[in-house]
Amino acid sequence: MLLRLEDWLKDATAALSTVAEQPRAEARRLIEYVCDWDTVHQISEPGALLTREQFEILNSLLARRNAEEPLSRILGRREFWGLDLSIRGATLDPRADTETLIELVLDTLGSNPPEKILDLGTGSGAILLALLSEYPAAQGLGIDQSAKTLDAAATNAAALGLAPRAQFAMGDWMNGLTERFDLIVSNPPYIPTKDLRNLKRNVRAFDDTLALDGGEDGLSFYRRTLEAAGNHLKPGGMLGLELGIDQQADVIEIAEALGWTLAGQRTDLGGVPRALVFVTDA
Repeated sequence: MLLRLEDWLKDATAALSTVAEQPRAEARRLIEYVCDWDTVHQISEPGALLTREQFEILNSLLARRNAEEPLSRILGRREFWGLDLSIRGATLDPRADTETLIELVLDTLGSNPPEKILDLGTGSGAILLALLSEYPAAQGLGIDQSAKTLDAAATNAAALGLAPRAQFAMGDWMNGLTERFDLIVSNPPYIPTKDLRNLKRNVRAFDDTLALDGGEDGLSFYRRTLEAAGNHLKPGGMLGLELGIDQQADVIEIAEALGWTLAGQRTDLGGVPRALVFVTDA
C-alpha cells in the first residue's frame, strides 16, 4: 500500500486536533522522525509516497499521541534552553516553565559567574547542562537517585560536548556531600501526594512518580533543601528553586525562618510564580 505524504499529513492533523496545540506541526515531526524528511522536504514534495512500513509506523505513533502520550516521549527527545536532550528512561520531561529558573539565575548572578554548580534531582541534566552552556568555565555536579536517569544525563552531557565539565552521581539529595558550591539549583518534586492521581494523563502516566511526589503538602523537598543547602554553599553562594503552583509564599516562609534572604523571583510566561533565588549569611 502506498499513500501520499500530503494525504497522511491531512488525516493526522485532523486526528491530532483534540490533543495537540499545533497538530500539523506535530504531524510533521512524526513524519520527520519516521521518514527522515524534514519540513522543507515535506513542503516541497507533498506527493512523496509512504511505504507500507512507514505508513504503519506512523499510524502506531499517531495512536500513541492520541492516547495523550506526549510527543517528546514518543520521540525520546526534548528541546530545552536550545539544547537537544534525550529524555529516555526514568527522567522528568523538562518543560519550558523550568527555563524561568535559568533566566532568573542568569539575571541574578549577572557578571559573577559560578565556578561550581550543584543540581539536585538532575533528571535529564537539563538545568545543569543549560547553566554549563552559559558558563563555559564552570564545573557541575548532578545528583539523582536513579541509575537510568543518571545514564541519560551523562549521555546528554556527552552529546552536547559538556561531559568534561559535568559529573553525575547517585545520591539521596545532599546526604553525604562534602563539597561546597557557588550555586545550588533544583526543580524538586513538588506535587502533594494526594494530588498525583488527579494529574493529567500526559504527566501521570509518563513522568516518573518519584520526580513528582513532594510529600504530604508538596513541600518536603523544599524543607530538605533549605535546611541543608547553606552547609554546601561557598560564602556569597546562591540557591535557586523552581516552584509549583501556589507554593511561593510557603517556600519563602520556610526559607526566611531558616535564615535565608530572598534575592530574586520570577513568574513564568503564564504569570505563575515559578522561580526563587536565595542567599544566606551563614
